Amino acid sequence: MLKKNYTEVTEFILLGLTDRADLQPVLFVVFLVIYLITVIGNMSMILLIRISKIGRIHKFRYSHIMDTMLLLFSTQSCLTLCDPMEGSSRPGFLTMPNFTDVTEFILLGLTSHQELQVLFFAVFLVVYMITLIGNIAMIILISISPQLQSPMYFFLSHLSFVDVWFSSNVTPKMLENLVSETKTISYVGCLVQCYFFIALVHVEVYILAVMAFDRYMAICNPLLYGSKMSRTVCVRLISVPYIYGFSVSLICTLWTYGLYFCGNVEINHFYCADPPLIKIACGGVHVKEYTMIVIAGINFTYSLSVVLVSYTLIVAAVLRMRSADGRRKAFSTCGSHLTAVTMFYGTLIFMYLRRPTEESVEQGKMVAVFYTTVIPMLNPMIYSLRNRDVKEAVKKAIVKANLRQ
Repeated sequence: MLKKNYTEVTEFILLGLTDRADLQPVLFVVFLVIYLITVIGNMSMILLIRISKIGRIHKFRYSHIMDTMLLLFSTQSCLTLCDPMEGSSRPGFLTMPNFTDVTEFILLGLTSHQELQVLFFAVFLVVYMITLIGNIAMIILISISPQLQSPMYFFLSHLSFVDVWFSSNVTPKMLENLVSETKTISYVGCLVQCYFFIALVHVEVYILAVMAFDRYMAICNPLLYGSKMSRTVCVRLISVPYIYGFSVSLICTLWTYGLYFCGNVEINHFYCADPPLIKIACGGVHVKEYTMIVIAGINFTYSLSVVLVSYTLIVAAVLRMRSADGRRKAFSTCGSHLTAVTMFYGTLIFMYLRRPTEESVEQGKMVAVFYTTVIPMLNPMIYSLRNRDVKEAVKKAIVKANLRQ
């Protein structure tokens, strides 16, 4: 009998679902989406149950959410203590709020002064047109210019794309209400606006984080940059913010859908945002408020950490450079990105990492003007005016256009 040669196995090879290289990226994206939805959904459920104290489920109206979802969304806010000022004959007793079926909201906007509304309409119309023209021009310029085919400009084109939709989600309705007497938005339209706003905010913050990582790879690993940041890698990196952003937004919008209203439908804002909606709601408030702060805190902290770590390593690498021209070029390519990051993160943190109060909502409305209209307009200018490659690409595009004429 022959003696078998046993070997000590330390690892196995998993053949996976397929050995076709063209299918593997598709499967990667599909299962990444499923995994993110699984993690977000289940973690949200755990957090929601912890916050909601399910043991105190009360009777709530069932017209908007399935019964099983209602048990999660309706706690803590269903019963309130009567206030003597609200006409109760027996203050201190528990009573059921009078929930109403809301079909539309009234957006109070930036001001109630008629003469200022006309001025604001003209100003924001000009800002919106500049935003559209600047960002669309940037996308076209990057797509047609051979010298702008690096990963840095690939990510920049997506930043411009998101800025176009970010501004378009808010500004047209704001302009309409500035010249309209009704100044309303439907309940469904409000939820849709909330969904795209939250999604695009998350997409943008993570694109800014990806751009910081790209700058780190370009400056700290220049010899490996071409191979490590290939087109396939860039597509995968840019796919994650979109997938994650729209997945998280779906969960957040469901929590917004869990808010209930008792007659007050006046939103102290110029678009549907979570803080002013929470302020006028009378049911489902605690769950939405806590989850908004937790999710915003986690995502802003994580994405900003990527930016800070990347730039810490970049600064260390630049300071080791012997060439003054190399240091100047490195800082010039990073300066535009750092400016955009500072403006965007600063305004969002001021808006979403505070509990909604009358004062914070009013202040947030002013700040929101900056990140919904001004920043999308400024981004193309920031990246073009301080970038030599973009300036040269613009000159060449103009020369080509003149020669064709």
